[in-house]
Amino acid sequence: MELMPSSEELSILLVEPSSTQQKIIRLALEDAGARHLYFADSLKSAIYAIKENEPDLIISAMYLPDGTAETLITLIKKNPETEHINFMLVSSERNRKQLETLRQAGVIAILPKPFEMKDLQRAINATLDLSMEQEIDLELIDPHEMQVLLVDDSRLAQKHITRVLESMGIVNIDVAANGADAITLMNDESYDLVITDYNMPEMDGIEFTHTIRMTEHLSHIPILMVASNADQPQLANITQEGVDAICDKVFEPETLRVLLHNILD
Repeated sequence: MELMPSSEELSILLVEPSSTQQKIIRLALEDAGARHLYFADSLKSAIYAIKENEPDLIISAMYLPDGTAETLITLIKKNPETEHINFMLVSSERNRKQLETLRQAGVIAILPKPFEMKDLQRAINATLDLSMEQEIDLELIDPHEMQVLLVDDSRLAQKHITRVLESMGIVNIDVAANGADAITLMNDESYDLVITDYNMPEMDGIEFTHTIRMTEHLSHIPILMVASNADQPQLANITQEGVDAICDKVFEPETLRVLLHNILD
């Protein structure tokens, strides 16, 4: 069995304009075992640092002197050469709209200020998990033979979820931008699993789920819903709508692995 690499092997870029906060986070990272740490205090210096020494993980504050974490993650995720770099936000920001782009882009974690060590360690473990590419072990189906339909209107979210699935050995993945397009695909192809966003244009996740459950030749397909705030009251009883499981859009690979085990086995 392949052993998970340790946090000592990770290369981490910390982007934080406050010297005090930079010191606090640096000490926490060192306590978590991180040894290869690099620092930037602005958007410009972060981009330069990434080009000079590509990190495995970027940890960034929300607000920088010349931009925001939203700008930084968008630049990284839209560049094919850097889109694989993991990203974590450490911020006291609570505005959901402000955080939405980062959730859609596939951040590993959003940590508050101050954060707890266990949350930092979980985010580091998620980065290590992705780098290891451990194939999921399912009793009833070979992950390499699975046919998955991913439905999400965000291209960044599509890329992130696809990457997580591929790290588990699930490689046959079709994508659609909304439920209406997805139904068209499902009438032509056979799928073992549907992963759908909650908020989408044309046909949202709930309407899409209802359509699947009311269509005889599709109704048996397992559905995993991914939502930006899966703990919202209106999503508390989502399984009653025909969804097999729900997952927050800021998720760890291990969380998705457990959910897939529950759904598919």
